[in-house]
Amino acid sequence: MAGVRILFVDDEEAIRITLSAVLSKYGYQVDVAATVSEALSRIASDRFDVLIADLNVGQPGDGFTVVSAMRRTQPDCVTFILTGYPVFETALEAIRSQVDDYLVKPANIKSLVGSIEDKLKDRKPRQTLPPKRVAIFLRENIEEIASKVLEKMKADPQLERLRLSDSRRVDHIPKMLGAIADSLESNHGKITEDILSAAAQHGKLRRKQGYSIPMMVEDACAVDDAIYEIVQNNLLYLNVSHLIPDLRAVNGILEKQLKESLKAYTSKQREAA
Repeated sequence: MAGVRILFVDDEEAIRITLSAVLSKYGYQVDVAATVSEALSRIASDRFDVLIADLNVGQPGDGFTVVSAMRRTQPDCVTFILTGYPVFETALEAIRSQVDDYLVKPANIKSLVGSIEDKLKDRKPRQTLPPKRVAIFLRENIEEIASKVLEKMKADPQLERLRLSDSRRVDHIPKMLGAIADSLESNHGKITEDILSAAAQHGKLRRKQGYSIPMMVEDACAVDDAIYEIVQNNLLYLNVSHLIPDLRAVNGILEKQLKESLKAYTSKQREAA
C-alpha cells in the first residue's frame, strides 16, 4: 500500500534488513530502529501508520514500552508485536497491552501484509483510559505482583531449598504493597511507622523461617523486580508525568523496608551473642 509508513523495531540487524526490504517491495515506506530509545525518538518526531516491534528489544518485554509510547502519542497507529516464542501467555499480554495483533518469527510475509491491510482498513483511534498514579496501580495489581514475586522466588535455588509453602513465601506482599500505596497517596513516599513496624516483623519472621541475609536480599530484589516488570508491561495505563518520581519513592521505601528487616533480623543474632 503506497504511502503507508511503518516503524519496525528489532535489535537484530539481519531481521531489520530483511523484513524492511521485503515490506518495501510491497510499497510500504519502512523506517527502522534498533533500540527502545531510538524508537521513542522516532515516535516523538515522525508520524507512522503501522508499528511492528519485537517483543524483546534488548530487554525482555520492552517491546511493550514502544507500543505504549505509540498508543499515547499516535493512537490511530496500528501496532504489532513480533515474538519468537508463540506461547499463549504472550498472546494474552499483547491483548492486555492493546496490541492489534502479534506475529511469530519467522513472520509469514503474506499473512503479515494481509493483517496490515485489514487493520488499516478498520483502524480507529483507541480511547485511552485516564492514566493512573502508581499508588492506585499497586492496589489494583496486588495479586499479579504477588504471583510474579512467587515465580521469581521459586526460580532461585537458594530460596527453593527452604521448602516453604507458597503462602508463607508471599503472604507479606499485600500488606507491603498496601503500605507503599498509602505512603505514596498521603505522605508522598514518606517512610511511616507502619512501614517500619511491618518490615521489622518481616525480618524476624524470615529468620524463623531459616532465611540467611543473602536470601533476605534476594527476597527483596524479587519484589522490586516484579513491581518494575509489571509496571513496564502496563505503561499505557500509567500517568507517565508522575511515573519516575513515584517509582523513585517506591524504590526508596523498598530499600528502607529491607534495611529495617535486616536490622530486626540481626538484632536476634546480637541478643544471642
